[in-house]
Amino acid sequence: MIRAYKFLLRPTARQTAALGEMLADHCSLYNGALQERRDAYRHTSRTSIKYGDQSAQLKEIRAFDPERQGRWSFSSQQATLRRLDKAFQAFFQRVKTGLTPGYPRFKGVGHFDTVTFPKDGDGCRWDSTPHDPVTRVRLQGIGHVRVHRHRPVRGRVKTISVKREGRRWYVVLSCDEVPAEPLPATGSIAGIDMGVTHFLTTSDGEHVANPRFLQASVDELAEAQQHLSTFPKRTKHRTKAHRAAARKVAGIHAKIRRQRLDHHHKQALALVREHDVIAHERLNTAGMTKAPAPRPDPESSSAFLPNGAAAKAGLNRSILDAGWGLFLGILANKAESAGRLVIPVDARNTSRTCPECGHAAKENRVTQATFQCTACRFSANADHVGATNILNRAGLALCDVA
Repeated sequence: MIRAYKFLLRPTARQTAALGEMLADHCSLYNGALQERRDAYRHTSRTSIKYGDQSAQLKEIRAFDPERQGRWSFSSQQATLRRLDKAFQAFFQRVKTGLTPGYPRFKGVGHFDTVTFPKDGDGCRWDSTPHDPVTRVRLQGIGHVRVHRHRPVRGRVKTISVKREGRRWYVVLSCDEVPAEPLPATGSIAGIDMGVTHFLTTSDGEHVANPRFLQASVDELAEAQQHLSTFPKRTKHRTKAHRAAARKVAGIHAKIRRQRLDHHHKQALALVREHDVIAHERLNTAGMTKAPAPRPDPESSSAFLPNGAAAKAGLNRSILDAGWGLFLGILANKAESAGRLVIPVDARNTSRTCPECGHAAKENRVTQATFQCTACRFSANADHVGATNILNRAGLALCDVA
């Protein structure tokens, strides 16, 4: 299996400054390569520049600028150029399929936060001081940086990335050949229904509360955003107060993200430990949270009719705050490591179908929380009904496979 490990770095003041310089120089390389591609295509010859052409120039660039570009790992600079090449490949793919193209954009220094080293030992070295009880990672141009390793690393380290989040620095390890750690069988199977009122409901009738981390911090976040809005949006040089206001907003969002991630990991681990088979809805959260299409007024070419966007915005915010997609991804990874089976099933009418008689109708869903079948008068909690139907569909899928 392939797994990623993320650890907090504890660099010295000098190392922190060097890490910032490394990101700035890689950002400059990215933007320079992007500008070269733009200029070449705008030329009358319509020249197309590929990754190989730009990678071949790195040796000259490093020799011309030894104080900046020459300080860092050659392989990490190649990875930055590959990152740009992937952005262009995705752009051309979107053009080909008729989607919104989204041409690759220049990166600001504050928005270029990751540098990748493609191979452990080439410009970087994980656990570079094995004789030292403190784990360290060696980065070319930076030195041996202390790592807060809170759990053991299994498998073989393939790539190492350095990431900045606010004022914190992290190292992300991508490892392959990670051994599975199967849990003992429990003989239990369960279906889970994701929701907004409850984060999830199991087919056993257990409800897990929705923590609503964004809602809990909405007042603090609104106050911080209002203060940030008093500063100019576009300026070359931010004042000290402007930078502090931006850090405040970013810090609140980071806290919410960490709270949500911690909650997802704990709930996924609890499900994996209790059940051998877990079924869930196959959800398209991107489509569910898509803004409604505008409704032109047939009587006026410059007017639009109400399309329910304001009402749907609150539901979209609640869905994104719950983070269903993130949770289901974490659940799948933990189940794979533990030797459990996760089955995604069709989500259509799971909360509108009666588990007793099979009658499906919109009228069965009386309210958000109440289900009452119009055919057999069966009544139950709507989320519990949904989880039960999900479990039944998973059973049918297992029978088909068998």
